[in-house]
Amino acid sequence: MFHVITERDYSEFSRKQIGEYSDFEKALEVAKKAIEGKDDMRYIIEKTDGHIDSYGNQIVTVVAESD
Repeated sequence: MFHVITERDYSEFSRKQIGEYSDFEKALEVAKKAIEGKDDMRYIIEKTDGHIDSYGNQIVTVVAESD
């Protein structure tokens, strides 16, 4: 599963999840459209596989992000 997240000015407090997608290409397309024309926004795509850590948090891997 791929999670698409937007972030403003590299601030974790401004993160907003756009959606979840099973296909990476679809997630990338949605991410690029979400920040189109917004210079202070960036996207992050995280991959999850259902595993959790010892604290009960889902383990995520960042697979793509904009500059």
